Amino acid sequence: MDDDLGQPVTLPARVERVVSLVPSLTEALASARRDALVGVTDWCTHPADLADDPRVTRVRGTKNPDVRRVVDLAPDVVVANKEENRELDVRRLREAGVPVWVTDVVDVPGAVGSMERLLDALGWPRPPWLERARADWCGPVPAVRGRVVVPVWRDPWMVVGPDTFTADLLRRLGLEVAGGDPASGRYPRAEVGELDAAGADLVLLPDEPYVFTASDGPEAFALTPTRLVSGRLLTWYGPSLGDARAHVAEATRDLE
Repeated sequence: MDDDLGQPVTLPARVERVVSLVPSLTEALASARRDALVGVTDWCTHPADLADDPRVTRVRGTKNPDVRRVVDLAPDVVVANKEENRELDVRRLREAGVPVWVTDVVDVPGAVGSMERLLDALGWPRPPWLERARADWCGPVPAVRGRVVVPVWRDPWMVVGPDTFTADLLRRLGLEVAGGDPASGRYPRAEVGELDAAGADLVLLPDEPYVFTASDGPEAFALTPTRLVSGRLLTWYGPSLGDARAHVAEATRDLE
């Protein structure tokens, strides 16, 4: 079968050993076959008890995986993502004879479809949350009810651009991302004064990748109200989609 980039991936009849280099995919795969996960990155924090599982080996980060350690785990397949992981590491793994399945996710329906294809390729059952995600997230897009700035870093300030999974998730909840110049990339840089004056209704400050807190982030915005939100529920595509709608609704209730 071909992965999301059209690359043929040869898998055994039974896939029993998987290394995941993407935190959201780790959580999703664990919901289907927890026992088959043999390696994950240091950033894979969910399921919450994953850190206590002696059967799962940590293979460093998403941008600098320990390729030799991954190879030594003898996985049936390594699961990666076009944005999260480096093409260099994918190439090195393939050159070492390890099958790599690369996902490519830019919006919520694409994420749901990508997970369906991946699980089908692995021969694993689709967990109930995936069917609910298709029903809850893949319908018509509602009218815009508010505009939000979503920083993902500071010093320099970087924000979520429109051509991203997070922007699409928010748009499906009636929110349009603002701030920065979309022509400069998916996560454009901007001066904080520019973001504060962008005319947004709210600034949503997630706790990842930059850990915004009550004392680190809100003080930079004098004109626009701020809300602290879960980065996982805004940026991960997996079982977290089940909680994302209620979480964002609570954070943006003043826009109703």
